[in-house]
Amino acid sequence: MSGNGTAVEASRVSVPWLEESMAALKAAHAAGRMPHAILIQAAEGSGGSLLANWSAQLVLCTSGAPPCGHCNGCRRAAEERHPDLLLVRPLEDSQQIRIEQIRELGAELALSSHQGGYKVAIIEPADTLNRFAANSLLKMLEEPPPRTLLMLVAAQPSRLPPTLTSRCQRVRVRAPTRAQSLLWLQSARGTGDWEAVLDVIGEAPLAAATLDPGTVSNLRTDVVRTMEEIRGGRTDPVIAAERWSRSELPLRLRCLENWLTECIRRSLVGPAVAAEVRAGAHQRGPDSVMNTPDLFRLLDGVRELKAALPTPINRALALESLLRSVRT
Repeated sequence: MSGNGTAVEASRVSVPWLEESMAALKAAHAAGRMPHAILIQAAEGSGGSLLANWSAQLVLCTSGAPPCGHCNGCRRAAEERHPDLLLVRPLEDSQQIRIEQIRELGAELALSSHQGGYKVAIIEPADTLNRFAANSLLKMLEEPPPRTLLMLVAAQPSRLPPTLTSRCQRVRVRAPTRAQSLLWLQSARGTGDWEAVLDVIGEAPLAAATLDPGTVSNLRTDVVRTMEEIRGGRTDPVIAAERWSRSELPLRLRCLENWLTECIRRSLVGPAVAAEVRAGAHQRGPDSVMNTPDLFRLLDGVRELKAALPTPINRALALESLLRSVRT
């Protein structure tokens, strides 16, 4: 896996599908019409975080042509070390942004900026704001401090109260095409089997840039092989669950989700496979095919486990329960 350094270097490569949004924000800033609150709607890994950081550089730049990318303001903002740039994200032991964090943000924004210009806050992912935090933020948006830019980055803005989103200027980041993603990844990271990486994680090139293509390809191969062996009774689900839980479980679950989706697709459209599909429960031999309801139940279980990964659960036990259902 690649470290944070790789992600930082990749983020400096031009991102074509963000250029329209960047141009609009740059024009608004130049005309003195920069909004005080922006809601960036972007799928995970498609560039929402990058656009928010670029916007911070836009207003914190100290050159005459912002954002220059080279001045002290731009560089410190890019590295998230600028004293007038505040970041609000879920704490390590939580899946939510809490009211205490928003109150602390309000207290910070009420103070004068260190460099006499803007103070910027990036709230990400904003759709993890709990109800109390969202209400506290709403009060801040109703009476924003002067020379303040609040940026909310969210993949699912519908989770936010309409009273909150209505007070933000919305910027929608269009998902890149596969061709755009591949071209950008090759420019940012060089050659590699990026097609395979995107097949696993979806159209999320900035997330893909933090991964190693060889590692992802090997994980996908291992997941497919292991599932076929479990289904055929050649691998113990307990052993597989223990092994998976110790190494790259989030990526393995993505691979498993893709494998199940493909199994469902084949069960619904493939005539040769559809003959194996039965409406009710049935005993499976080593080469039998899981029925469609079972596949959907297992897919739901995988998605529930993905959502629960940030919580203190017994990963091996939860995964074992899922894998056992393949053979029962």
